[in-house]
Amino acid sequence: MSHLLPLSRVAKLINQPRHKLQEVIRSGLLATFDGMVELEELLRMFPEVKWDDDAEFRRVQEIKDKAFAKRVYEGVLPGKDVLAARLTELGDEYAAARTLLLHYGNVMTWLDEKIDEFDEDASPETHHALHSVRAFLLRNLAEMPPDALLAQTTIAQERILKVMSAHVTIQPSGHEFIVEGNDTLLDAALRNGVSLNYGCSNGNCGECKARLVSGEVKKVRAYDYVMKQVDKDAGMILMCAYAPVNDVVLDASVEDANAIPVQRLNAKVKSVEIFNPQMAALHLLTPRSQRLRYLGGQSIDVSIDGGHGRYAIASCPCEDRNIELQIPHRPGDVLTDAVFTALKAGDTVALEGPFGEFVLDEDSPRPVIFLAFGVGFAPIKSLVQHAMSLELAESIDLHWVADEAGLYQDNLCRTWTDALDNFNYLPHAMTDDLDALLKSIVLDYPDLQRFDVYAAGSAEQLELARLHFVGEGLHDARWFAGVTGD
Repeated sequence: MSHLLPLSRVAKLINQPRHKLQEVIRSGLLATFDGMVELEELLRMFPEVKWDDDAEFRRVQEIKDKAFAKRVYEGVLPGKDVLAARLTELGDEYAAARTLLLHYGNVMTWLDEKIDEFDEDASPETHHALHSVRAFLLRNLAEMPPDALLAQTTIAQERILKVMSAHVTIQPSGHEFIVEGNDTLLDAALRNGVSLNYGCSNGNCGECKARLVSGEVKKVRAYDYVMKQVDKDAGMILMCAYAPVNDVVLDASVEDANAIPVQRLNAKVKSVEIFNPQMAALHLLTPRSQRLRYLGGQSIDVSIDGGHGRYAIASCPCEDRNIELQIPHRPGDVLTDAVFTALKAGDTVALEGPFGEFVLDEDSPRPVIFLAFGVGFAPIKSLVQHAMSLELAESIDLHWVADEAGLYQDNLCRTWTDALDNFNYLPHAMTDDLDALLKSIVLDYPDLQRFDVYAAGSAEQLELARLHFVGEGLHDARWFAGVTGD
């Protein structure tokens, strides 16, 4: 009987990003079956991987040992009802495997008896054949297969992961993600950058309804929405109120930029981070009952004390209720003056949006080049983080061309380079000869037809960059541009 594993869980087991696993699959080196990987195939492809079946237990123990153990511990482990259900399922799987082994033992006993029965009046040739079969069976049952210990360790680690987390597949989009801790299906999807349809996120509106195709879920949060009987019969659930007990498949809509409605809400200021006299970051927190729905790269209208403006969102949709806006200082502008001089934690900011279609092509597995001109870094930062959360890009190169505000988050970009194997950061100083700089950048990519390019800056900067990239082989359809102000 084959032991099949979902891709997201395999990536965790071998401690590799999912995009690397998909590269191996696309190359034909690793076979999959309906999106799943067979254990034998996995062990064949990754024989050198050091499996660590105690890693999850140690991770939990370390959390428990910290001073704030209870608060963090409860956030990492699933709730007791879900944990009990997963342990029950694991017990059922063990019982089924144990029963099957007992059955195989009985079959072997029966075969042994039958061989003795047939051997009583057998010819010398038949006697030899029967005893050869018996010797073959006994020898192979007694021998430990070469990779048995590795397979045992792998299955043990996978079972730990199944207790600690659950794998979710969304149909028809094919998105996959892992649900950990006390997260609901909706929480985990948003944390992984999957833009599911939802409204209030607290069980009042019913916008996050989805059909449970397979698997088992458990209600972990109360809700007021009244589900119609026809929806119950169809297997509909509220993703904001249910957590998966085991691996599940959901029929749910993943929205693109055009499908996300314009929202109006008030957010609280968490902090104002002044990078330098030209640039600041405004960190906001949306209400629990009204999180902002958006995709990486989109923009939003901001109103503060009579001042207003449209700014690219610099945070990732995976950051829950946290919104970051990067605000360049324009002296005399009411909004930017407020950000640089008056705003403080707890103040209220009005938001409306999102706007724009400068978003990731989530169906593309191509390597990505991100190009930020000055303050165009804000939407690029959002796109980079969204790409990281989805783990889709084969590789990511980030080019940031400085303006008067400088490379104000240079340390963050260098941190990404240190943390990610497939990320490369290339900073560029402010220049008066942008044409020459762009020419030098594109010459580093002799195979531009393989890439997607996302660029953000002024209209003039973007047109000049497009001419260079397309002129050197980039497919025009793989050029994505977002115009930003000064």
